[in-house]
Amino acid sequence: MTIVIKIGGKAIEDAETLRKCARAIAELAQDGHRVAVVHGGGSELTRMLKRLGKESRFVDGLRVTDAETRDVALMVLGGMVNKKLVAAIQAAGMPAVGFCGGDGMSFRARRKHVHGHDLGFVGEVCFAEPCWIEALWSQGGIPVLASIALGADGEYYNVNADEMAAACAAACRAHALIFLTDVPGVKDASGSVVPWLSTRQAQEMAAGAVISGGMLPKLHACRQALQQGVGRVRILPAAEGELLAEFYRMKIPCGTEVTYA
Repeated sequence: MTIVIKIGGKAIEDAETLRKCARAIAELAQDGHRVAVVHGGGSELTRMLKRLGKESRFVDGLRVTDAETRDVALMVLGGMVNKKLVAAIQAAGMPAVGFCGGDGMSFRARRKHVHGHDLGFVGEVCFAEPCWIEALWSQGGIPVLASIALGADGEYYNVNADEMAAACAAACRAHALIFLTDVPGVKDASGSVVPWLSTRQAQEMAAGAVISGGMLPKLHACRQALQQGVGRVRILPAAEGELLAEFYRMKIPCGTEVTYA
């Protein structure tokens, strides 16, 4: 079975949560599944930018990225965060190889505009070639992908990690895409977690401002993945990361399953 896991937030920042998630990822691979990991690292990037005296600004959950911010993103996401995840998975007993979407021409990006806003070096994936991911699987490894891709202009673009994960899952014909998040799932207007959510309901909740901020690109990515043939999409709290290994063995009592309708 092919499973793509998007990881970010506490799953990267908190040492115990990272160990828990890395063990579950390693167990999935040891059970014979083909596992790819796509990561963000927005909090680490924000902190580094602040240390450098740069404030972060967002439009619909996407970071406005000038050339300097893009270069810092390359350093933080493609460097520190990527290698931290590689180390954690290898400590859990499985070989992992880190790279970014620009390597091997795996993922190509074009400049992304949101509601007429030019976000700078923010990209959306327009082409994906999974041959290098498949090569790593053939050698028993786990690919760990940073959400940076190259444009036709030779420039690196910061790609939302949720969107990168959806593109990766679609390109690899994944049976499942799992988002590990800092929240327990998608919440309704009363603050209760919705265990099952259709893409149509998600659009209605977004239109009513029930869903906002970083959850918007995540649910857009869920819809994109399902439209392109990914079998299952689930949003799961990273604090329950050990349940990854039980994804197909039992009913998971937390998070939100997103369905296409």
